[in-house]
Amino acid sequence: MKKRRNKHQAGITLIEMLVVVTIIALFAALVVPSMFKKSDQAKVTAARAQINSFMTALGAYKLDTGVFPSTEEGLQALRVKPANLDQWQGPYLPKEVPLDPWHHPYVYKYPGEHGDEPDIISYGADGQPGGDGFNADILSWSDK
Repeated sequence: MKKRRNKHQAGITLIEMLVVVTIIALFAALVVPSMFKKSDQAKVTAARAQINSFMTALGAYKLDTGVFPSTEEGLQALRVKPANLDQWQGPYLPKEVPLDPWHHPYVYKYPGEHGDEPDIISYGADGQPGGDGFNADILSWSDK
């Protein structure tokens, strides 16, 4: 025996569908911005970790050679032996020098302006000096 379905029980209505779509849109509007904020914070953390890795590699470079790479030699000296440097025991980084998490090159300066060690800078999300929030510079000499 087959039961006959009433026309009103045949499926979902347009109103029900609109209510479900509205709920999903509201949920997305609340959740997605916080997810992007977490993504930006993760990039800042990654940039700090990369800078710390560079500083460790630069320390090993200096132990072997007695000097830090010049500004002209840059971080590439951690991968490729500079000319006229016999004590180089590298490479000091396992892979090529990466770009920062926003796909900009790190800025390397030696002699640095903030102590005896080199200055390494990521200009943050905007790739420009200065800035606030996620556009702020990430600096080797500062934990901010």
